[in-house]
Amino acid sequence: MKSFGPPFFLADSKSWRSCLCSIFPAATLLCVVIFVGTAYLAPDYKEKLLRWQVADSFENPKLKECKNQCRPYGSEALPQGIVSKTSNLERRPLWDAQKIRRAKKKMVYQTIDSKANSSTNLFAMAVGIKQKDLVNKMVTKFLASDFVVMLFHYDGIVDEWKTFEWSDHVIHVSSNDQTKWWFAKRFLHPDIVAEYGYIFLWDEDLGVDYFHPKQPALDGNKSEVHHQITARGRRSTVHRRIYKPGGDGKGCDASSTAPPCTGWIEMMAPVFSRAAWRCIWYMIQNDLIYAWGLDMQLGYCAQGDRTKNVGVVDAEYIVHYGKPTLGGLDVNEISSQSHAKDHRLDVRRQSYRELGVFKKRWKEAIDEDKCWIDPFQQPVQGFIQ
Repeated sequence: MKSFGPPFFLADSKSWRSCLCSIFPAATLLCVVIFVGTAYLAPDYKEKLLRWQVADSFENPKLKECKNQCRPYGSEALPQGIVSKTSNLERRPLWDAQKIRRAKKKMVYQTIDSKANSSTNLFAMAVGIKQKDLVNKMVTKFLASDFVVMLFHYDGIVDEWKTFEWSDHVIHVSSNDQTKWWFAKRFLHPDIVAEYGYIFLWDEDLGVDYFHPKQPALDGNKSEVHHQITARGRRSTVHRRIYKPGGDGKGCDASSTAPPCTGWIEMMAPVFSRAAWRCIWYMIQNDLIYAWGLDMQLGYCAQGDRTKNVGVVDAEYIVHYGKPTLGGLDVNEISSQSHAKDHRLDVRRQSYRELGVFKKRWKEAIDEDKCWIDPFQQPVQGFIQ
């Protein structure tokens, strides 16, 4: 690297004196300009500078103390104490704070020792008026166990439910021809249900005559069973895996570590912990309303080992009647309305299409996220290889 310093200082003395003579008048003029300008600007500038210094002396310690404070996005302009981070689905009276409490005490299903305003769990279900008898039994049982109940009306019919005494004590949400996963993604945000310990998200065609509000198994003799793991084990309280013979890796044994052999439940009557639901809500795709494929990945939200944290409770069991809901016609409609079209086949086709889309998105997400590590380190059987 060349240096330009030494030649300058070693220059001829005459040239040096000439340079100083030419620089001095210009430097003097510049100093005069600065001095005159300062005389006019100093009072205002000094006042502003003083205010900034005073402000700094007060703000800096506070900024240092609060810079690492975790605040919800969007709440930065508010004092922290006024920020309400969560909500719930509790109904509030327009007047008379004891009104709802007194009304609940009068209802025949309300247990004597229940706390009228301290529901700790949520029961949500997509319903149609055709299944009102089954829904009535479920709602009555869950309200008696001090649940908040939320009904998603996929047929747009709400007023006809007013014949039930409990109708004014549940939350009604209506939108035609939508699935429970569509409703859940939009109305069960984790911050809304954060105060509930467990979230039950059920189908409507379930029988609860032998059931109390815990995670249920299916009665294998009376139910439509799609996957053997969901069937009730009569000799156990809880089961977390199944055993069945099968070649080419399709069987289930004690060494199986992936769905559908273990770490898996079917989606007709799932129960989620608060922490698991927060994770699962993010996994639900906004545009895939049937959520096919989601069940195989639920273990990632199990807060640990899915073979231990996911299971089916045999002590409490339900019956799955397998009745057609979205797009389907019941027996009476098929016989009396020959012109009516049954769209169950269309629903099934759309479900399979969405399954393919979800599989593709999951694989792409894994490929793109270089920081993500699969905690199970094994391909999911029967799903994504």
